[in-house]
Amino acid sequence: MTPITEVEGRRLALSNLEKVLYPASGFTKGELLHYYATVAEPLLAHLSGRPVSFLRFPDGPEGQRFFAKNVPPGTPSWVRTAEVPRSGGGVARQVLVEDLATLMWAANLVTEFHAPQWRVEAPGVADRIVFDLDPGAPADVVQCCEVAVWLRERLARDGLRAYPKTSGSKGLHLLVPVVPTASERVSAYAKGVAREAEAGLPGLVVHRMARSLRGGKVFVDHSQNSAAKTTAVAYTVRARGEPTVSAPVAWGEVEGCSVAGELRFLVGDVVGRVERDGDLLGSMFEGGVAGEL
Repeated sequence: MTPITEVEGRRLALSNLEKVLYPASGFTKGELLHYYATVAEPLLAHLSGRPVSFLRFPDGPEGQRFFAKNVPPGTPSWVRTAEVPRSGGGVARQVLVEDLATLMWAANLVTEFHAPQWRVEAPGVADRIVFDLDPGAPADVVQCCEVAVWLRERLARDGLRAYPKTSGSKGLHLLVPVVPTASERVSAYAKGVAREAEAGLPGLVVHRMARSLRGGKVFVDHSQNSAAKTTAVAYTVRARGEPTVSAPVAWGEVEGCSVAGELRFLVGDVVGRVERDGDLLGSMFEGGVAGEL
């Protein structure tokens, strides 16, 4: 029998809570839902106002995975949705996750949360830049940290402030708040900075996607600034071998990272970090931090 719970006045059917999603650690779906409920406040701040895409993995990371932007079948009528333009023309409808009840409903689908760099009231007008630093073996997150510090200083020369988080996989993400700007212009700027990074760190950085170029280097992926692309949201659990999280980190941690494991955070680690430090990306939401291109 599927247990029914009430969240903020909404009745939710939470299914298969004992199901093991991550066999290596025995981490269950119930533990996943508990994590999302625990970090709901900062996670909702990062989801607010952005149409959400779901990377679902209902049978765990080793099972079937599928990416969905459209409103899932069976979505309750009380879940808020919005029309958003499609890159090929026309419009579609996507979910907005802006309250605890919607978050828990979505988490019950077993999903990574992804969002674009723009908000639903202004599609294709970005309010942040994202750089996805992806290491090619044998490079790892230690080299990503070196590149991140270089990018921080380069962006600062343009009056831009960068905020780091782990990708929850092998690398780092840098989020850079900007005054709302057309995604095309943001994409061009980000590509230019990525090229500068390759020129400034030629033995370490590549700005092109070809895997043949990436061995031992850090790919500075600027492509997620396209209006059609999305990025894993801060605090989402990733569909990897263990329940790793895309976790906000302090610049001091980035600067001091000497071993890849220092910036690898599981669900339990992130709960403790939030309890101790709050949201390390929280100042992104304060006035005066967004720069102009």
